[in-house]
Amino acid sequence: MIDLICGARPNFMKIDPVVRAVRDPSRIRLVHTGQHYDHAMSQSFFDELGLPRPDVNLGVGSASITVQTATVMQRYEESLPEPLPEMTVVVGDVNSTLACALVAVRHGIPVCHVESGLRSGDRTMPEEINRILTDQISDLMLITSPEARENLMTEGRPAQGIVMTGNPMIDTLMRLLPVAREKHPAPPGGPFGLVTLHRPSNVDEPGRLASILSSLAGLSHLRFFFPVHPRTGGNLEQWGLEVPANVLLGPPMSYLAFTSLESFAEVVITDSGGVQEETTVLGVPCVTVRPNTERPITVELGTNVLCPDPAGIPDAVARQIGRRPGSPPDIPFWDGRAGGRIASALESFMTGGSR
Repeated sequence: MIDLICGARPNFMKIDPVVRAVRDPSRIRLVHTGQHYDHAMSQSFFDELGLPRPDVNLGVGSASITVQTATVMQRYEESLPEPLPEMTVVVGDVNSTLACALVAVRHGIPVCHVESGLRSGDRTMPEEINRILTDQISDLMLITSPEARENLMTEGRPAQGIVMTGNPMIDTLMRLLPVAREKHPAPPGGPFGLVTLHRPSNVDEPGRLASILSSLAGLSHLRFFFPVHPRTGGNLEQWGLEVPANVLLGPPMSYLAFTSLESFAEVVITDSGGVQEETTVLGVPCVTVRPNTERPITVELGTNVLCPDPAGIPDAVARQIGRRPGSPPDIPFWDGRAGGRIASALESFMTGGSR
């Protein structure tokens, strides 16, 4: 039995290809921590991706990082079956990732980290701490891009535990993009941009969030769809910030609706790591409102640019739109077949091939 952990919106697109590729799905115990728990952030993803119902839902819900991590640890430990799982597989960098990895290690269960080795170099980000600590206690580290191997080796992780499998989130994107565009055609009214912001560094400081909105107002020739993360929406209301007329706020979107809008956009302004990857594969210009990224390959390929100062957003948008690629770049192992390679790596490990 393998425990496959999912907890937050970015996890669901990454576990779906693994569930589909494992030779015997009955050997998977799908554990949903409930870190994202409302319909738009969780259940709609299970429905649209065709994921099976979780075998276990820990029902953790929203809380501070410390409380949420501790609650996931407690409830995951309480849910462990007898005999124990042969492996716990965690994905990404959310609080549930680290929490379940810590519990597994304490019980002697091998840990596999999917999307291992990504580093922004910014330890003020909770996600960076989650990545580093999870990798330090993982037995099998599955990477999406070459620099991840270098990062792990620099941190002293053994080469034999690192396997290049590629990016499973792109498997889901490639599988469902035609469905998304059919169900959600491009909105009428001409060119538009897409905004997605959720990181505390952007949305938990009123001056910075106001500066971002001001820059969007300066791009009045474009309208922007802005599906608002619950925390972002709460802050906008609490601080009474003025939303520009060309910015259309809305609730969080389902996976298919968001993916379609992303694919039709003239430009995407974001602070999300996953969106940086998706826009690169789609060939859609991206501006990341951060001073760093754990996805440097997207910047190297030119589809993404970092914009640490919100005042620079209009110029960055103009540059990115002006150099939109004629076709999306070709990235090795981001080919829609990562799920199969992950399943093979898990099987090899558990039969002794990578121990």
